[in-house]
Amino acid sequence: MDQQTLVSLTLILLTFALYIGISIYHRAKATSDFYVASRGIPPFWNGMAIGGDWMSAASFIGMAGTVMLMGYDGLAYIMGWTGGYLLLTFLLAPQLRKYGRFTVPEFIGDRFDSNTARLIAAIATIIISFTYLIGQLSGSGVVIGRLLSIPSWVGVLIGVFIIAIYATLGGMKGVTWTQVAQYIILITAYIIPIIFMSLQITGNPLPWLTYGNVVDELGAIDQEIGLTEYFAPFDEGSRAQFIALLFTLMVGTAALPHVIVRFYTVSTMKAARWSGAWALLFIGILYLSAPAYAAFSRFVIMNDVVGEPLDDLPAWTEPWLNTGLLEVTATGDQGELTWEDLIIDADIVVMATPEIANLGTFVIGLIAAGAMAAALSTAGGLLITVSSSFAHDIYYRLVNPQATDARRLKAGRIAIFTATIIAGLLALDPPGVITQIVAWAFGLAGGTFFPVLFLGVWWSRMNSKGAIAGMLGGLITTLSYIFLAMNGFILFGIEDTGSGLFGVIVNFILVIVVSKLTKEPPQRLQDEATDLRYPEQMTYKDGEVWMDDASGK
Repeated sequence: MDQQTLVSLTLILLTFALYIGISIYHRAKATSDFYVASRGIPPFWNGMAIGGDWMSAASFIGMAGTVMLMGYDGLAYIMGWTGGYLLLTFLLAPQLRKYGRFTVPEFIGDRFDSNTARLIAAIATIIISFTYLIGQLSGSGVVIGRLLSIPSWVGVLIGVFIIAIYATLGGMKGVTWTQVAQYIILITAYIIPIIFMSLQITGNPLPWLTYGNVVDELGAIDQEIGLTEYFAPFDEGSRAQFIALLFTLMVGTAALPHVIVRFYTVSTMKAARWSGAWALLFIGILYLSAPAYAAFSRFVIMNDVVGEPLDDLPAWTEPWLNTGLLEVTATGDQGELTWEDLIIDADIVVMATPEIANLGTFVIGLIAAGAMAAALSTAGGLLITVSSSFAHDIYYRLVNPQATDARRLKAGRIAIFTATIIAGLLALDPPGVITQIVAWAFGLAGGTFFPVLFLGVWWSRMNSKGAIAGMLGGLITTLSYIFLAMNGFILFGIEDTGSGLFGVIVNFILVIVVSKLTKEPPQRLQDEATDLRYPEQMTYKDGEVWMDDASGK
């Protein structure tokens, strides 16, 4: 075992031990611990946990690579994933927290007083979470595969084993504090390399202020060798695709069940809002750094790799060629390497950057530990969501309402373990790159849940039939378009990653039309919906709304 592998493996094993230790210390002892951490997480730490939950393998591993390869068009991911938190923080999270349930399917089932709606929402939650989980486990395979110079699928199996242990033990309480530790590790691992790269390339340790000059130089290099300029808009896709992807990621962010449930772990509506504010700060640190990563990495490759003799490739390329995530299509008799000769998987850019820039063994190992933290943190949250949808929403609320706390905890842990194994098997041969798979999950979440949650809070007239029609229509439309687009059927230039646009439109139309054409919900449900919009406790007297505090009526 060489020195680099030993250092990287040591750092990863130390972080694994930390995660499992935290899970054991904060082991869930009751169902409220397991599902919502007993609603006792302070907003600052919950915001950091949300950041850890959110900074998935797609963000940590795939984001910078996507921007590097797509240029301007890749910014839709950054803008959509960040902007969606504004929708969630202001329009949904505080209101859903006030309703006081454990899960998104439970909110939908109780808000519309419909077990059918609850079941559909639970099944959709499992589908969405599985899709997202495949991307995370695929990311862990990339990290471990490179680290041990083994095929990615073996790395996936190792990641599955670790996740199954700590998510099953800790439940939401353990996962929350684990995600806090994972965020600290992953953001440190993400920032340190670009600070060093900024120093190397520009002499300034603040990459956020320097990478603009590097982008200008990249544009000049691209023109010189005949490529479209790096920052030219809509070169890799259409304007319609950019807007559709941006919209899909925004509404998907606001409707992802595993993100929404994080806002259930605080005590009040105010705490939910502050959690969203802190989360946006912690998330912004990484997303403001991703374009710098992309620019620096492409700059180094353009200057140090492109134009070099084909029989004298840099040493860092060999281990990545072995993983199959980097390919050189030219042969040695063609002279110099060109940009077109390189087939770079977007998922290796962040992982390979410290090696490309020769940043040393510790930084390379730190990146590996951070990438694993990113993949594991989101996977833990997703597994809790899958578990709660099955054990709480289906088993407890629909199948066995008399189940004891112990039996419900057991069902939840069995669900987590089973889900991890199934998702791991699916991740052995992922159907796309990490960011693409994750974009599908966002499309499914937005298309299925966003209109139902948004109108469920802000439109009292909405009823159960509208909710059922909207969820089914949105889910089927989004799934259908993903499959059709993957097989070449494209509308208006919108690819599979922008599928949520169609699902949301169909969902909104069905909810409004069906609700209007059918009987309005009971006054009790309409009053509950109205109550969600106000921070004060409200009562209803003779058909009028009264506040229960000093402000009066």
